[in-house]
Amino acid sequence: MSISPAEFEKLFSNFHREAFRLETLDDYSGSSDPEMIRAFLAGEPQPDNYNQEWAEEVRGNVENGRRMYRVHILSRPMTDYLRFELSWGYRKNAKSGEEFFILDITAQPNPLEGVPDFWMFDESSTVSMNYGEGGKFLGAELHSDPAEWMNHRDLALSRSVPFAEWWEQYGET
Repeated sequence: MSISPAEFEKLFSNFHREAFRLETLDDYSGSSDPEMIRAFLAGEPQPDNYNQEWAEEVRGNVENGRRMYRVHILSRPMTDYLRFELSWGYRKNAKSGEEFFILDITAQPNPLEGVPDFWMFDESSTVSMNYGEGGKFLGAELHSDPAEWMNHRDLALSRSVPFAEWWEQYGET
């Protein structure tokens, strides 16, 4: 069942325990600020206000005892977009309390091939996300049965490593 942007946004303030995200794409530039990507690729410093609204939302949730975490499935070499997202986004959001894990499929098959991006809230509400060309967000669907999505989450977590550990080995400064 389709979910409106307003209903989707409400889930981020109404969950009680945890919000989990699975990211499967190597390019979300179609849903991102092109000026920020350009600045990153040009070697400019990250603006202090970059992604500030999300960082504050994460901080507020974490300070209220709610866990926010995600697994990103990726392979190396990283796309320019992934270099941007992980360097500027993940590193900033981690300081706000969001937890990140990497499932690196460079040397192994993807155990979640065909599974779409999704958010799962409190193991009860799951929203799968639809993307078009270049990672342009097209909309989302609400799912009522969490069992399959919990299995996807658990498999992703069991095969991933903490972002900081992965970044130390493969990331850029």
